[in-house]
Amino acid sequence: MPNPFFHGIAKMIGMPSSDESDTGSAKTIFTPRQVKTEILSGLTVALALVPEAIAFAFVAGVAPLVGLYAAFIVGLITAVFGGRPGMISGATGALAVVMVALVMDHGAEYLFATVVLMGILQLLAGIFRLGKFIRMVPHPVMLGFVNGLAIVIGLAQLQQFQIINADGSTSWMAGPMLYMTLALVAVTMAMIWVTPKITKAIPAPLVAIVTVTMVVIIGDLSVFRVGDMASVAGGLPSFAIPQVPITMETLIIIFPYAFILSAIGLIESLLTLNLVGDLTNQRGGASRECVAQGAANFVTGFFGGMGGCAMIGQSMINVKSGGRTRLAGIAASLFLLGFILFTSDLIEMIPLAALVGVMFMVVIGTFAWNSLMILRRVPPADAFVIILVTAVTVYKDLAIAVIVGVIISALVYAWNAAKRIQASTRPSVRETGALVYDIRGPLFFGSTASFIELFDIDSDPKLVILDFAESRIVDQSGLQAIEDIASKYAASNKQIMLRHLSPDCHKLLSRSGQIIIDSDDDPDYGVAVDYSVKIGAMGGGH
Repeated sequence: MPNPFFHGIAKMIGMPSSDESDTGSAKTIFTPRQVKTEILSGLTVALALVPEAIAFAFVAGVAPLVGLYAAFIVGLITAVFGGRPGMISGATGALAVVMVALVMDHGAEYLFATVVLMGILQLLAGIFRLGKFIRMVPHPVMLGFVNGLAIVIGLAQLQQFQIINADGSTSWMAGPMLYMTLALVAVTMAMIWVTPKITKAIPAPLVAIVTVTMVVIIGDLSVFRVGDMASVAGGLPSFAIPQVPITMETLIIIFPYAFILSAIGLIESLLTLNLVGDLTNQRGGASRECVAQGAANFVTGFFGGMGGCAMIGQSMINVKSGGRTRLAGIAASLFLLGFILFTSDLIEMIPLAALVGVMFMVVIGTFAWNSLMILRRVPPADAFVIILVTAVTVYKDLAIAVIVGVIISALVYAWNAAKRIQASTRPSVRETGALVYDIRGPLFFGSTASFIELFDIDSDPKLVILDFAESRIVDQSGLQAIEDIASKYAASNKQIMLRHLSPDCHKLLSRSGQIIIDSDDDPDYGVAVDYSVKIGAMGGGH
């Protein structure tokens, strides 16, 4: 039975309220085997979430439990209400690197207030359906995003090979500990690769983690474990209003951070949503995901969490372990809470090498290796975008990488479209002595210069007809170009007429005040209706 509260909210903002409507796939029918797979997949994800949440909390400069609480609350709310069943959310490094400056300058309470505001901004993005603009991200940008994030996940694991010295400095592992850690990582990866060939009853990462942990415990091997990072033990998260002054000065401090965090969180979440959708054959749900992410962060800020967004690594673990429904994400969050409350001693015994091995396999599975093969086959501009987005994701952050990739792709498209503006001339059949220019290609900011160069004003007759049957006027630059060319003909005591305007072009020109209608408009555009151009409607060319 649908949740009546969420159904009401969904109806209010015009958003799908059921799994069938927002994913385009049939509703899952649970069987005992499917339930077992979902729960075990959730357990695997929860084990992988622990060191990630602790590490990102350290990056942000807050206590480990702040990251764990965020992983639990954000993961649970988005699993229940999110736009893509099977997707995992929690504390992420992309957000943590933005938070560190705020925490250093103003403290953790300002971070919690920022996370609350971040949630409000994301809720507004969902209500106003801004998530649909993720469709404008081109495929080369998606490939660069996937590759860059895979590299970032891999690089993040390297910190597990560092040792904190007595003076607080760090150094790389060496000697027997390094060799033992590398061996355990290799064994974990091998087991994840081999296990599915033997049985798929239990997720391969879970088999590898449990096996390697037992080997380390029984053999009393000297390697780093989860407990060496920080204690996982804690209580239930408690409600508390962030202790910050409710003033305009506070808003001025936290708003820029909240805006950047909300943008990064939504971009990463929506791109992950598309990626998981491709793997699970699901569609839609972008606006719903924005609302879920916003609600999750809004709640997290009041319970001492650092906020979060979708996690591509853990989502890949879940999907490849068989998690396809909301049950897996819910199970992962509840297992994580159970670790904090009841089984912290056991979780702290897990060797970090086993979890690093799991994440390395995620890197291998996430990286779009086919993109390396197609770099020579795709247009050079697309190959450049793939490489650029990958590099910017690694060296800067995801949001900037995606924005840069979209801008470059748009500019390349505009340049290619601009070259398509052409014209051929022919004598007019209806008007004796008139010349017709058959315009082909879109008229917009990129093609206006070429458009104006198409005409031979000195040699043309007194009446020139511009036939737009195979062209479209797209923007203000196109309007201005028409007025400019009309002005040049007028200066030579000549006139131009526009013919075969499409309905959208006619509406655009009418709204600008350029068209003088000399005859009745034909709503079906079945006959050639001519329009004069009113010079000066656009305020001149400067």
